[in-house]
Amino acid sequence: MKRLRVLIVDDSLTMRRRLADLFAADGTFEVVGEALDGQQAFEHCHRLRPDVVTMDLMMPKLDGLRSTELIMAHCPTPIVVLSAAESRTEGQRTMDALAAGAVDAVDKPSGPPDAKWSRTFLERVRMAARVRVITHVRARFHREPVRPPPVVPAVPTLAQAPRLLVVGASTGGPAAVSFLLGALPPGFPLPMLLVLHTTEQFDTAMVEWLEARSGLQVRKAVDGEALPLPGRLCVRMAPGNRHMVVRGGRLWLEDGPERHSCRPSVDTLFESVARELGASAIGCLLTGMGRDGAEGLGAMRRAGATTVVEDESTCVVFGMPREAIRLGAAQHVVGLTALPLLLTALARADAREGTA
Repeated sequence: MKRLRVLIVDDSLTMRRRLADLFAADGTFEVVGEALDGQQAFEHCHRLRPDVVTMDLMMPKLDGLRSTELIMAHCPTPIVVLSAAESRTEGQRTMDALAAGAVDAVDKPSGPPDAKWSRTFLERVRMAARVRVITHVRARFHREPVRPPPVVPAVPTLAQAPRLLVVGASTGGPAAVSFLLGALPPGFPLPMLLVLHTTEQFDTAMVEWLEARSGLQVRKAVDGEALPLPGRLCVRMAPGNRHMVVRGGRLWLEDGPERHSCRPSVDTLFESVARELGASAIGCLLTGMGRDGAEGLGAMRRAGATTVVEDESTCVVFGMPREAIRLGAAQHVVGLTALPLLLTALARADAREGTA
């Protein structure tokens, strides 16, 4: 069996040794290089072409964020960021690194890693290595290239006027959701419930980062709070390690078993929305590895809701949307740049007379 080739990037010799020992003990990885700072990381990545990189953020000379930007622009490679999640500044930089193309982020242990952390870390590095990353132009160009305006499909008359937008995403999700929130127009009339596959260590940083980038109200859902009313866009995100469901006009947080190794789970939210709101909701499934959300989106479509998935052309990982399409759960398949226009048209669409 071919071992996965890993580049370790950290200015701490102690941390590099701990990670190297973990990879060596596992037996399915080969450490092909180590870098002390971001500049070395970029040079080693270009020369060694590893399968995956573990990236510290706070380093001298060139930090992990800038190194991530350079790697993703010039030699795209799956990157797993190690970040001290208790630091607010580092949490925000972690979100920036994910937006720049890093595949995942793991809380950096303050001491020797325990067995649970080690198992989780190795599995997430292994999963990250499977991602076929794309080139990110942020470091190669200082502005996005000009693209033609997206073409949005015609929107049919809906069975019921929508009251809620629910969105799920995983790998590549932070950047996709940030783009979506920033591109929805002022006056977008629906509240949004959001599930991202984030952890307890990073969920606060995630909502603060999304709020700062979008200028919208974004916060973690509170157990038992009322479902936001239609009329304006606000965002409630499922906290890390808690499922979020809609029941009786309220949001509830639950500690049920993981689904598809995920808690929070997109499927859990979507299925509850199908039961609670039926045709008066819009479900949207964005980029992500695996299949979480596909079955739930199918339940929403069967309940009469409008369903949308991100097209392969703009997905970082097309796993979750592909599975939804395979199951017949997707009514609309559009690229990320066309998604805000489509969702706005759907949110403002008229209901058929006598059905609203």
